[in-house]
Amino acid sequence: MQNKQSPMLLIAKESLTEQAKALINMSEELGDEFARAVHLIMQTKGRVVVCGMGKSGLVGQKITATFASTGTPSFFMHPAEAFHGDLGMLMREDLLILISYSGETQEIINLLPSLKHFGNKIISIVGNVDSTMAQHSDVNLSVKVEREVCPNNLAPTTSTLATMGMGDALAVALIKERKFQAEDFARYHPGGSLGKRLLTKVSDVMHIKNLPVINSDTPLREAVLAISEGRLGLVVIVEHKQIKGIVTDGDLRRALVKQIDMNQANIAEIMTDNPISITPDTMLVDAESLMIEKKIKALIVADQDNHIAGILEIFDR
Repeated sequence: MQNKQSPMLLIAKESLTEQAKALINMSEELGDEFARAVHLIMQTKGRVVVCGMGKSGLVGQKITATFASTGTPSFFMHPAEAFHGDLGMLMREDLLILISYSGETQEIINLLPSLKHFGNKIISIVGNVDSTMAQHSDVNLSVKVEREVCPNNLAPTTSTLATMGMGDALAVALIKERKFQAEDFARYHPGGSLGKRLLTKVSDVMHIKNLPVINSDTPLREAVLAISEGRLGLVVIVEHKQIKGIVTDGDLRRALVKQIDMNQANIAEIMTDNPISITPDTMLVDAESLMIEKKIKALIVADQDNHIAGILEIFDR
């Protein structure tokens, strides 16, 4: 027997479904105006200035943040504040994206004569392509929806989602046009986890103090102590400052299974020759990929002369 879904759950699902349909319908109506908008933004030598009131303004701030973090210099300008002095932030080379579902928001309409006088290019994101704002724009992007999912068809819901979707579509198209890569994204997000991984080098996080290093004639018993004291699960074998091999705690376990005499054997009998290593200037994200591929939790860091420079653990950040 199936459990009945609560009325609230049914309403939520219906809301999401209707909004998804609205986005699909909008994508099917998208045409040359969108390509023209992307072209205008790519050609502008200034910033992209996004302007909107109320809910449109909040969506505009999100669009601005997405643009700015993906290679399109952008800032948000509040239309009411602009009318009282903030227009001084504009340069002639800037491009305006004006957001108003009705296309008749008075605070934005008040700005149009000044924007025309300055000569700025204007892209409108609007629900009515015959509106005053649309008629004074160089490009119109329609976000018209059949109705809001608000039961009273009043609260901006589906229309704000459509506007945000249009902004994201512009951002993604611009990312492609600019050939904006993950490394570029990281430069604008140095505080985020992705930024840290993509900008961090192995030298920034590797262990460099009290490294577990021994020579090849070290008794196996002493090597066990060196691994324990190093707390990295390995010991590096070095001769004349050159890296010769590595022994991990896994190698020691396998040696015990083979009943190798810990008092008589030396480390060279169980070490792995020519171990995998990386350089200090390797990017951390590349080092992590290598370690995951090779299924190793610690990696030798060697300089150009094959001298040990450090040890990197897979969880170092």
